[in-house]
Amino acid sequence: MSEKKTIKIETDSKKAEGKKAEPEQTTPDEQAINGEEDPMKALEAKFEAKEKEAEENYDRLLRLSAEFENYKKRSSREIEEFRKFANQSLIKEMLSVVDNLELAMNSTDGHKAIDKDLLQGLEMTHREILKVFEKFNVKPIDAKGQPFDPTFHEAVMQEETNDSPKNTVVNELQKGYLIHDRLLRPSMVVVAKPKTKPSDP
Repeated sequence: MSEKKTIKIETDSKKAEGKKAEPEQTTPDEQAINGEEDPMKALEAKFEAKEKEAEENYDRLLRLSAEFENYKKRSSREIEEFRKFANQSLIKEMLSVVDNLELAMNSTDGHKAIDKDLLQGLEMTHREILKVFEKFNVKPIDAKGQPFDPTFHEAVMQEETNDSPKNTVVNELQKGYLIHDRLLRPSMVVVAKPKTKPSDP
């Protein structure tokens, strides 16, 4: 007997089942709809975030640099101010010594019995102290004959006179001093005021 041969016919549907399904290509819009993220857009977003962060850090650095420069300038001014006025208290105490020396020298006027060597010693001491004052920028205030200025003068009394304009310093009872244009001690002065006319009887 002859053998029967069977012929198998594969249909298109079976062929399709046998083949592996190829992945479908999707557009960026479809990826966004499906919840998938575009790698290029993700990189761009990260780049923008880093760029913004870099700008913020740079601005912060500029502010800190400006603050540090201001701090350095302020510290430099404070140190300079301290150097200029560090000896102020000591010099202020020395003013009474100068006052006494000047008082002693002025009291010798007209006295022949005063020892000339003693007077010369007083004058030399007075000059040396004034040189030290000058070295530390301490200057006497020129008050006599000047208009009264409450910034530098302290009026202790008034004197009636028609020889000087009103509110002019006619006498100086105690000399005032400045240190670097700052008031160290005001001048104690006598201020002119016009003489009052006698009332008619």
